[in-house]
Formats: sequence, structure tokens, C-alpha cells
Amino acid sequence: MVLGYDPPLLRVGEAMSLSEQISPLLGRWVLAWFFLSEAFAMAGHWDATLLGMATKDIPAAPLLLALALLVMFLGALALLLGYHTRHGAMLLFAFTIVVTVLMHDFWKIDNPSDRAADYDIFARNIAIAGGLLLLVGMGPGRFAFDNRGQKQRR
Repeated sequence: MVLGYDPPLLRVGEAMSLSEQISPLLGRWVLAWFFLSEAFAMAGHWDATLLGMATKDIPAAPLLLALALLVMFLGALALLLGYHTRHGAMLLFAFTIVVTVLMHDFWKIDNPSDRAADYDIFARNIAIAGGLLLLVGMGPGRFAFDNRGQKQRR
């Protein structure tokens, strides 16, 4: 209880609505789809991705790109299955913040239209990071391997 406010929680025997049960699952799947599709696009355009990294002076780009693809794949798999969801979401959160700041430094771009385009990507990535933090804090929801043999925690 903070400053006299006691947030409502589910009480014993109180049922969750269908949307409360399904929304975390669908949210995890959408985030997993995003990271998997980005990973496949980056891998499919390996040389172009390395060139983009080189323009940002990223050292050891091939090694970091391989590591990035591994992080994206494993994190997305954790979200997709709801297995070690909080760990996967935290990994993807940290990855998203670091990559966004390094690769989408819109504040350094002089051309207004290029700056606006890069800002859009920056803002999208920060919003995705926010969604990942929700998963870290709230958990995977009812339909997840993390909940096998347990009652849903709130």
C-alpha cells in the first residue's frame, strides 16, 4: 500500500476475464514475431546489416551481429513459449535499448527528413522496450510454460 492506495488484486475464487487471460499470450506472440522477423531480415541481408553497423563505427561488427541474432532468437523463443519469459524479456529489453541508442542516434542527423525517419524507429523501439518491461513486471500470463504445475501468480 502506497500513500493510502491499495490497488485492486484478484481475490481467491475471482475469475479472470477471457481478455485478461488471452492478452498476455497474444502480446508475447506479437513481440516474438517482431524480433524473429527482424532477426531473419538481418540475417538475410547480412552484408547490408554489417554495412549499416560500419557506418555507426560499431567494432567487431560480424561477431556482434551474430551475437545480436542469437539474443533476438533466444529472447523471442522465450516469449513465444512463455518459458523463462521474464529473463527473455529482460534480455530483449537491454538489447533493444543498447541497439536503439547506438544505431538510431537521430539527434546527430542534420537532414530533417532523415532525422524524422530515424526518430520514428527510435520511438518505436523505445515503445517495444516498454512492452518488454511490462512482461518483466507482470509475467507471462496464464498460458505459459512458466506456469506449469502452478497456480497463476498476480
